[in-house]
Amino acid sequence: MAVVPAFFGLLLAVIVSGQNVEITPREAVVRVGGELTVLCKVPYPIDSCRITVGTTSYRLRPDNLQGDVVYTGQGLQSGECGALIKNILDDWTGNVTCVLPPQTGSIEIKGTMKLIVARPPAPPVLETPPQASFRDGDKFTAQCIVPDGRPAAKISWFLGEEELLHGVHQPILSSEPGSDLQTIRQNVSRTLTDDDDNKILVCRAEHLALERPMEAKRQLIVQYPPKRQEFGTITIFGLKLGAEGRLNVTVRANPRPTAEWTVGDQVLQAPRRTEAGDFVALEPLPLGNGFYNVTLIVARVAKEDVDRTYYLRVDNGLGREEFAVRISTMDEPAGVELDTGAIVGIVVGVLIVLIAVSLGVFAFATDRWCFAGRSHRTDIPDGADSEAPLPPHDDIKGSENPSHDHGDYITNGDTKHPEKKPDTAV
Repeated sequence: MAVVPAFFGLLLAVIVSGQNVEITPREAVVRVGGELTVLCKVPYPIDSCRITVGTTSYRLRPDNLQGDVVYTGQGLQSGECGALIKNILDDWTGNVTCVLPPQTGSIEIKGTMKLIVARPPAPPVLETPPQASFRDGDKFTAQCIVPDGRPAAKISWFLGEEELLHGVHQPILSSEPGSDLQTIRQNVSRTLTDDDDNKILVCRAEHLALERPMEAKRQLIVQYPPKRQEFGTITIFGLKLGAEGRLNVTVRANPRPTAEWTVGDQVLQAPRRTEAGDFVALEPLPLGNGFYNVTLIVARVAKEDVDRTYYLRVDNGLGREEFAVRISTMDEPAGVELDTGAIVGIVVGVLIVLIAVSLGVFAFATDRWCFAGRSHRTDIPDGADSEAPLPPHDDIKGSENPSHDHGDYITNGDTKHPEKKPDTAV
C-alpha cells in the first residue's frame, strides 16, 4: 500500500514541475520612491509566498501588512503570491522573483519580472554645424545626444512652434560595459528655406524620472536673396493730387537689402532725396521676420506723377529683385466676396447649363426631339405620300445645273401649278 502514496507524490511532482507561474506585470518602470504591485499565481494552493527584491528575500504572509514589502492577493489557498513593494529604491533595479512552494511535495516553482528603477538622464547636447549662418537651400543636419538615462530618454524635435516629423532619423541606443544606463542619439536632416530664418531648433528630452522635459536649442540664421510679396506691376491707390504721396513696397530679404528708385531720368539710392526735394527715398525699414518696408515719398503729387511708372530695385548681395510701381488717385477697388450660398448657386447654374448643352448636342446628333425629321424632304406636294421613298439623286430633274432647279409654285385659285423657270447661264 505504500506504493500508492509514492505514486501520487511522484505524479504531483511531475504536475508541479510542469507548471508555469503567471506573473503580472512582466516588466515595469518605476520612479525612485514609487510603488509597484507584483502578482504571481498558480492553479493550486501554495504553502507560502516568498519574494526577492534586490538582494533581499521576503517571506510574505496575508496576516502581516507591516514593512516596505507586504503580501497582496486572494490568499495562499487561491495560489496567489502577491507583493506590494513600497518606497522603491534606486538599487532595486533588476529582477523581482517570486517563489511558490506547493502544500505537499518539495518542488518549488519560480516566476520572475523585470523592474527598472528610473534614473534621470544628463542634460541633452545639441550638435550642429559650426557656421553662424546658412543659405536658402542648404542641407542641414543636427544631432541630439541625451546620455545616461535609465531607461533611455525620449527625444522630440521642434522648429519654432512646429514639431518636426519629416527628416527625423531612427534613434541609436548605447551603454557603457557593465552599466545599465543608456545614451540615446538621434539625427534630424532638413533643407533650409527662408521660412526657417530666425526660428529656434529645439531638441527636447522627456523621461519618467524628470519633473519636466529638458531642452537644448539653437537659433537658425538663414540668408536668402530679396523676395517679392506681390507679382506684376504694383499700383498704389488713394493718393490725392497736390498732397504728399507714399509709395510703399514690402520685400523680404536677409541680410538687409539696399533700395534704388528710378523716377524718370533720376536715380535715388536710399536714403537720398532729389535736389529739388520733390522725391525722397527712405532707407528700408525692418518690420521683423526678414520683412522690410521700402518707401518713396512724393512731396506733392502732380498729374505727371500719376502718368509715370516708378522703378524700384532691391539688392542684398545674394540677389536682386525689381519692381514696377504705378500710383492712382482712385480708391482701391473692393474685392468681390461671395458667401457659401452664392458659390453653391453659381456651381449649380454652371452644371445646369452644361447639362442643357450636352442634351442639345445629343439631340442634334441623333435627330431626336425638336431635331426629328431634320433630314427628310420638305418639297413633297400636298397629298403625296410622305412615306414614299426619295428618288435617286441622279434622277432629279435639273441635276446638271442644280442651282437653277427651282421648286417654286404659282397659285391660281385653289390649285397650285409648278412653274418651270428657264435655266439661265451662270
